[in-house]
Amino acid sequence: MSSNPAGPLPLCFVVDDEPAIGRFVALALRGFGGVDVEQFIDLASMTVALGERGPDLIFLDISLGSSDAIEAIRHLSTVKYPGVVQLMSGSDAFLLDDVRLIGERHGLRMRPAITKPFRIEAIKAIIEEERLLLGGAHAAPTKPSEARAAAPAVDLLTALANDWVEIWYQPKINLDGLRVTGAEGLARVRHPEHGVLPPSAFLPQASVATLIALAERALHTVLHDASSMAAAGHRMRLAVNMPVEALLALPLASIAREARPKGDDWSGIIIEVTEDQVIRDIAAAHEIATQLRIHHITLALDDFGSGYSSLARLKELPFAELKLDRSFVTGCGVDAANAALCRMAVELAHRFGSLAVAEGIETASDLTTIRRMGCDTAQGFFFARPMPREALLARLLANGSSAFSSGFETDSEDGAARVSRKSL
Repeated sequence: MSSNPAGPLPLCFVVDDEPAIGRFVALALRGFGGVDVEQFIDLASMTVALGERGPDLIFLDISLGSSDAIEAIRHLSTVKYPGVVQLMSGSDAFLLDDVRLIGERHGLRMRPAITKPFRIEAIKAIIEEERLLLGGAHAAPTKPSEARAAAPAVDLLTALANDWVEIWYQPKINLDGLRVTGAEGLARVRHPEHGVLPPSAFLPQASVATLIALAERALHTVLHDASSMAAAGHRMRLAVNMPVEALLALPLASIAREARPKGDDWSGIIIEVTEDQVIRDIAAAHEIATQLRIHHITLALDDFGSGYSSLARLKELPFAELKLDRSFVTGCGVDAANAALCRMAVELAHRFGSLAVAEGIETASDLTTIRRMGCDTAQGFFFARPMPREALLARLLANGSSAFSSGFETDSEDGAARVSRKSL
């Protein structure tokens, strides 16, 4: 293993039962510099190594002799592997995409697959997109057991009672001018012993009543933060997620009247409700959505495409945004099927008179593709991870509305996004 005075180098596993192909990938990775590489020809040897040091990225062939990628995915899911999986194979693209979807259902971070034979440039692009060459972005060694211990399950009701809940914001970028025009509020728990915890640590075990309490807290926070941002000169539309039970149970209009920023130039906020939930009671959702519009609060249809709803029913609901399900967005730059689904969703949003929002943008390829389709807004790790309000304001105060897109340039001929190294 290479040494690094600033800490261990990012680590890649290469798992392929054809040693020659494995060596090709490993040599290519080592040639880029700044990356440690370990090569394996079967799942058993990878499993042993995984218990010693967790890799940041695994190049995984789908056929592994006596085992296969599905077995590997099951094992990685069991040990809560926190890194990224890059599938590779000579099999057809449809099989590769099915394997990738299975990995995502197991909670793994799956990259779009690459097919053999592949060139060194393809491997280099993967490393650059995952930012492994930036020296320390993923440097800390992590054992699977340590990853589990780092994100313990926390009772959400207890977190609310102790004021451990915070709302962090992920910027939303207007794709026409590449400017920040909004941000989505996402819940985090700042535990006194375990630090900041993601939703997976406190949402799955929460009751419906507790989720409604969280939605109410989040709504008050977003309304307050909208006032703070407006006072600082940044008028943007903030969004908050809400289960449909909260949409129906909370006195949203009263809360908005009391807590909203004062002044006629308020940009309003957005309440995001998932497609599969809102379809349960379209009539009630329509009534509430209409009332909220009086107070400059609109609805966004989240995870569109995952609920298989009747379009005839959805057109009854006045939503301002249609958010493409991230399973369609991820890999749309290289996956023709995903690109087709995204294109249909964008066109449908525009036919409904709504904005199309792509969430889960993580690569330059996906950004360029979704932008060419005429998608209005995007968010994802490619631009920025969720951050506390103070961090968002600091970036905006320092760089204005271009704070998260200073490395992007617009090609005047086709509107494509070009990315410089300083943005990564």
